[in-house]
Amino acid sequence: MKLFLQVFIILALSHGVVLGDEYRDVTTITLKKDEQKKILVKYGDITKLFKFSWTLYKNEGLVIHRSYDRKVAQNILYLREKNRFFRLELRPRGSGHFNAAYILVKFKEFKYETREAVFELFLFDKDMEVSVTHLNNG
Repeated sequence: MKLFLQVFIILALSHGVVLGDEYRDVTTITLKKDEQKKILVKYGDITKLFKFSWTLYKNEGLVIHRSYDRKVAQNILYLREKNRFFRLELRPRGSGHFNAAYILVKFKEFKYETREAVFELFLFDKDMEVSVTHLNNG
């Protein structure tokens, strides 16, 4: 029984290492109010621009404005709530692309002293078909 328990624990712990998150890249960025982050996304012959910024931090909610592929959206992200993230699919799903590449943007913290928001960007691209370039903030 003791041996079974040891084997089970080893398998359970190694599961996270072997089958862990398939994020290809994790980037931490810090933005001031109305400072825009631009990310160039390329796949195949297609190039798209992902832009996002924040405009208001009130009652622990951060208002995000974003645009990608001519689609503009607004999100409110909270530190203590479930909605700390938003997911952006980088390419459309289709035949051969069931698991579409995406970026997950996580609101990590708000620095009150400098009035800056800290984000983590997780790139998921199982097929390794998407190229992402972080452009200078503007």
